[in-house]
Amino acid sequence: MDYTDIYFIGIGGIGMSAIARYYNFKGYRVSGYDRTPSDLTRALEEEGISVHYEDNTGLIPGDSATTLVIYTPAIPSDMKELVYVREHGYRVIKRSAMLGEISRGQRCLAVAGTHGKTTTSTLLAHILTSCGEGCTAFLGGISKNYGTNLLMSHTPTIVAEADEFDRSFLQLHPEIAVITSMDADHLDIYSDLDHVREAFREFASQTTGTVITRLGLDITSSDTKARVMRYSYDDARADFYAGNIRCDDCGYFTFDLNWPDGVIHDCRCGVPGWVNVENSIAAAAIALTYGIRPDDIRNAIATFSGVKRRFDIHLNTPDCSYIDDYAHHPKELESAVSSIREMFPGRKLTAVFQPHLYTRTRDFADGFASALSAVDRLILLDIYPAREEPIPGVTSEIIFDRVTCPDKVMIPKTGLMTLLEKEPVDILVTFGAGDIDRFTGPITAMLEKRLAQK
Repeated sequence: MDYTDIYFIGIGGIGMSAIARYYNFKGYRVSGYDRTPSDLTRALEEEGISVHYEDNTGLIPGDSATTLVIYTPAIPSDMKELVYVREHGYRVIKRSAMLGEISRGQRCLAVAGTHGKTTTSTLLAHILTSCGEGCTAFLGGISKNYGTNLLMSHTPTIVAEADEFDRSFLQLHPEIAVITSMDADHLDIYSDLDHVREAFREFASQTTGTVITRLGLDITSSDTKARVMRYSYDDARADFYAGNIRCDDCGYFTFDLNWPDGVIHDCRCGVPGWVNVENSIAAAAIALTYGIRPDDIRNAIATFSGVKRRFDIHLNTPDCSYIDDYAHHPKELESAVSSIREMFPGRKLTAVFQPHLYTRTRDFADGFASALSAVDRLILLDIYPAREEPIPGVTSEIIFDRVTCPDKVMIPKTGLMTLLEKEPVDILVTFGAGDIDRFTGPITAMLEKRLAQK
């Protein structure tokens, strides 16, 4: 590229920050705007990337001929900086299109799905990295093994989390792809489930080698020229599935991985919960198809530490446990609650949930209520709006009124710590994709202090 400066509008997003780190590593001058400081923007600044937090056109690099501007569609179209660069001759490109350009000419391994893709793609990147094969990985979360959402390698292989939001994943043409799920989501973009599934079929059609879908998803050989294979948690009709599954007292699973060429015995997940068995099978399916040795896959599954905010265990004692999870869709909540119940049978589960987006709350209020009714105590926060303006009549109350769990309370997030300080806690989980993660440090410190005083 004939640019010296790469400027990001919305640099603090998880996908944007990975590309910012990529170009910083490549030696470009990287800078950008974000609405508020965060742990991620602070990390970028520590890495030498200039970040500002005011919508100020004077802080954009001045030479449009040598500056490439990358933006996220989460930014409002009337934002002053975005309007300015469009009107003053800069090349302006969406994050998804930039990722498509980076991946062109390389072996692309992509993980798509309305849920499960972040953990699966991060585990796949760990498999390739830990065995010495290497990859450049753009991840949708912070890997706990590596402390970053970007891995770099000279190997011409890219691992990409293929995001369906705004049809971003249609910028990719992977050699091997996994599709973990095709549930209704982002209905402000797709309008209904049929259009969601249509987009995933188009993604499958752009895959050149092998598409591996979770058993039961409606992707067939008529949708793509690629070979179609299936994976499953434990269904022997699939090409890749677990057998001889066993769980220890701490919720860690060991299983045998069945695949077309044999069995990989005694795979032990390095992160607890049954859902991570399924994620491991999906990641292993790509790795085996790519050509990674079975022993290397077994070792990587065992040493995988997970992803921050994905079933992220901050405290785990017989008296008190605390988990933080990014779940923001009813299916994700169901899977997480089911995994917690299996790990900690008989214990009282308190869930704090921050709904994400007015449209998602409106479209899935019944699903959220059903999933949250399975906890023992619910603390429901206000909706985190992200990129959206309020919708009349859409508040957290439309979930709250439908929840059947009798022990429930709805509060603003400003009152969360005060409430929790007065509460007995057995198992606590915080759910949401908004800014609820700002509470993980204070909650962990409070609970550890409480345990120390016993």
